[in-house]
Amino acid sequence: MSEQKWASVSTPYLQPHRMGQAGAWATEAAQHGRKGTHRLGDVGEQPAPPEVAERLRLTPGEQVVVRRRIVLLDDQPVELADSYYPVTIARGTRLAEPRKIPGGAVALLTELGYEPRYAEEDVHARPASEDERQALGLDQHGWVLVLTRTLRAESGKPVEVSVMTMNPWGRYLRYETTL
Repeated sequence: MSEQKWASVSTPYLQPHRMGQAGAWATEAAQHGRKGTHRLGDVGEQPAPPEVAERLRLTPGEQVVVRRRIVLLDDQPVELADSYYPVTIARGTRLAEPRKIPGGAVALLTELGYEPRYAEEDVHARPASEDERQALGLDQHGWVLVLTRTLRAESGKPVEVSVMTMNPWGRYLRYETTL
């Protein structure tokens, strides 16, 4: 990341963007004179990892739709982002398709009647796995910063869990909440 202080705020990532409008990451990077993009990886159904199942209020191992992305800054990987959705919401929708979603996942959730209204985020640091070290270009003793976000609809129903595994170098996270 840049030498200057770059505080990443979650709020823009929780709002839909319009067709043709840059996404939150592209906009944030551009504000710092950088290029922010992402590459879509695997998309499909799988058993929910235990933490995801708990956050989505599912039975451990219950099927979820997962969308995996590699987040790039100036074409270099800086984050691995996996978003999980209950199959009751995502199956048969663009969330389950291996292509980008016009307007983003938040816009589609809103269109499907599950507008995210609440977000809960947990952040922790841990040693990187071998796969994470390779994907993020970390050395053998590298650590990662992990942000896990749960989005809930107005009813309180959890509609998305995202696990963002980041290269911690230069990361500064800011939390702003309006109640």
